[in-house]
Amino acid sequence: MMWNNNLSYSLFAAFVLLINLKQALVHEVYEWKACCFASSCLCKNISVSEQLIADCSGKHLLRIPRLQNNIQELSLRNNNISTIQDGIFVGNSLLTTLDLSFNRISQIRTNSFKGLTNLLSLNLSNNDLKYENRSFEYSAFYFVENLKNLNLKRNANTSFLPDLWKLRSLESLSIDYVSDSISIFNEKFANLKNLTSVDLSGFTGNCKMTILTEKTFLFLSQITHLNLSKCKIQHIFKGTFTLLTNLLELDVSLNTCLRFETLESITTDLQHSAIKNLKVNYIHGIFGMPTILKTSHIWNLKNTSLVRFEAAGNLIQRIEYGALKYLPKSLESADMRDNVFSIGKYMPDLRSLPITSLDISNIRSSHNVLTSYIEHCDSPNDTVIIDSENNWLFQQLQYLEMWKSLKYGFPVPRGLKTVSLRSSNLKYEIPNFIFIKNQLEIISVSDNVLHTWTGPITNVKSLKFLDLSSNFCSNVSKKFFSPDFVNLRYLLLQNNLLGLILPTDVGGEIFQNLRDVVYINLSKNRITNIPNLLFQKQLNLERLDLSENMIEEINFKLSHIKKLTSLNLRNNRISTLSQYAMNELDSIAKINKNLTIDLAENNLVCNCDSQTFVEWIIYTPTILHHREEYECKTSQNTISLLRNPSEVYETIQKECMSYEGLIIGLTTGILIFIFILCGGIVYRYRWKLRYLYYMVKVKWHDPESKSVNKDERLYMYDAFVSYANEDHTFVHNTLLHKLEKNGGVQLCLHRRNFLPGNDIATNITSAIHNSRKTIVIMSSNYLASYWCMFEYNMSKMESIYERNCENILFLVFYEQNFC
Repeated sequence: MMWNNNLSYSLFAAFVLLINLKQALVHEVYEWKACCFASSCLCKNISVSEQLIADCSGKHLLRIPRLQNNIQELSLRNNNISTIQDGIFVGNSLLTTLDLSFNRISQIRTNSFKGLTNLLSLNLSNNDLKYENRSFEYSAFYFVENLKNLNLKRNANTSFLPDLWKLRSLESLSIDYVSDSISIFNEKFANLKNLTSVDLSGFTGNCKMTILTEKTFLFLSQITHLNLSKCKIQHIFKGTFTLLTNLLELDVSLNTCLRFETLESITTDLQHSAIKNLKVNYIHGIFGMPTILKTSHIWNLKNTSLVRFEAAGNLIQRIEYGALKYLPKSLESADMRDNVFSIGKYMPDLRSLPITSLDISNIRSSHNVLTSYIEHCDSPNDTVIIDSENNWLFQQLQYLEMWKSLKYGFPVPRGLKTVSLRSSNLKYEIPNFIFIKNQLEIISVSDNVLHTWTGPITNVKSLKFLDLSSNFCSNVSKKFFSPDFVNLRYLLLQNNLLGLILPTDVGGEIFQNLRDVVYINLSKNRITNIPNLLFQKQLNLERLDLSENMIEEINFKLSHIKKLTSLNLRNNRISTLSQYAMNELDSIAKINKNLTIDLAENNLVCNCDSQTFVEWIIYTPTILHHREEYECKTSQNTISLLRNPSEVYETIQKECMSYEGLIIGLTTGILIFIFILCGGIVYRYRWKLRYLYYMVKVKWHDPESKSVNKDERLYMYDAFVSYANEDHTFVHNTLLHKLEKNGGVQLCLHRRNFLPGNDIATNITSAIHNSRKTIVIMSSNYLASYWCMFEYNMSKMESIYERNCENILFLVFYEQNFC
């Protein structure tokens, strides 16, 4: 049956890996080395019994060397050998496989293979064995009577066949056959009772079998596999395959002169055979009229156990109503590629098909596979130009609307699991589409022009693999992936134009129903930005391919995808990963040790701004795929390889070393020192500064005092009395009476003489400056008063800076023990 390559790739790869591992374990101690019999050849032991495999292919040998007697397999392929020396293989009875293809051998003599009594496989294809020129002597294969597989392709150009009577053990035969009349395999084949596989294909040899009749395979009734593809067959008469009751596989593909009507003769002959695989691809004329698959073409197959049916490239446009019901229940897969199907009355019959796999790709491809192969038929087909705009599948809008309006949805074979509609030139929007109850697991509609995905697509609960790649799609509705995509695992969306719509999906609604998907391919979509929540529901995602886009920054949420093992960001425009992106990846890598990211072919930079990113490359637990290929651009515009990121990081550190911290520290220290120094100076000379300030202020308001000589000054008062308010009784009742009234001394008292409106400090400074002396009434109240101490210090400053250190300050201790 047909398997989808994309879906089965991982399983196949795992299988191959196991096989290779097994072979490596078995043969790990056996390595290729020069052969003893010819230094240009390579030999290898294949078992503990010291038997050898010898490879002498492509060594320009002119003759067969004398071989060791323990060789089991020998390849002399692609040399210049023209003769097989008589008896050259005597003593090589262990040899089981011999390949002499692509040489210049022109004759096989009786003793050419003498000694090869156990030879099982012989390949003589692509030599110069011209049958009509006595290239084969009688009993040429006398000494290889145990031979099972013989290949004589690309030698003959006539219908002459060598005498194979001695090869009674032969099971598989590949030969050329060229005839312009009725093709007959005569009584020479009567003794080949074990022959089951005959390959006459023109793909690998020279084949021309113009006419096939009931006599063609008269002596080959036991065969099970028959390949007649590309044999320029023009007529197959009924009865040709009637005797081949054991036939399991028949291939008559690429015989374009047969016409599709010949299918009826073929199926009639096969109705009582053991046929499992029937291939009738490209048997209709390239320029022929569209065909109809009729009931008469296939109704005889109902009696067979057919498993696979291939009818690609036959210009089939419609299927006769009811015809599909005659296909056998054993049928599992059908290949109907490169036809011109249109929707018709036969569509409901699809439900009765027993197949599990259907390929109807390449609709209206104009036989692309045949552009270099045109046969000249005896009676040319009628030619017609088919209007491709009206005949391809789904372009008949009236039928499409009819099926869309069906209550139960689009008909699908009940057991169908795989369907392919690739490269079918479909050009339309995917509307709301309902499938009838089905078991679909794989759908591929890649390489079309399905430009808008509106949907929703419903009733696809079994679907696991969906390929919508290469469709020029630029618009996906948020309801396209309906909740019925519950089991989807693989989603291929590469090579579209989704970069126009995905950045607008800030809520992650497009993929919100794809909760179990494990692989999403969004490469080649011209994506510039991924919204933060685009993959918010994909908790089971394992592989995400965003390669070959135009992404500049990874700013979408990833840390919740704990099962992520592969993130492909190859060939984007990423210069560095943000701290957010690095944290997101590391949070996954700490849980999932297999997380791999590919950043190759990006615009990575290695400078001061990306220093953190380069350091991350060194220490991250994330596996960087092919890191040795990473290139980054340095600050000097040179390209540096990240093969050893530690060296790159050290270089960046040296280039980007900053003295900013040291400069800031030193500057701050110096400023603090200056502030402390200035503060100390200000504190040390605080009274002087205050005095100078107020003196300037006083003189500013009294310009006459600036020009008067200090010795000639006339003072307004004889003395300024500085006292505390608590001592005013003594000053006003005693001191004022004795000094001013009795002594004639003019005193300045702040309660009496300070000018209203001026601030206190200015009044004090002005009073001291305009008084000849200052009398301080010292008491405990005085010492506790701020303004009293201000007056005291201003008086000291006055005596020092204005009176040339004249003692103008008189202390009168009003209390004896005030301290």
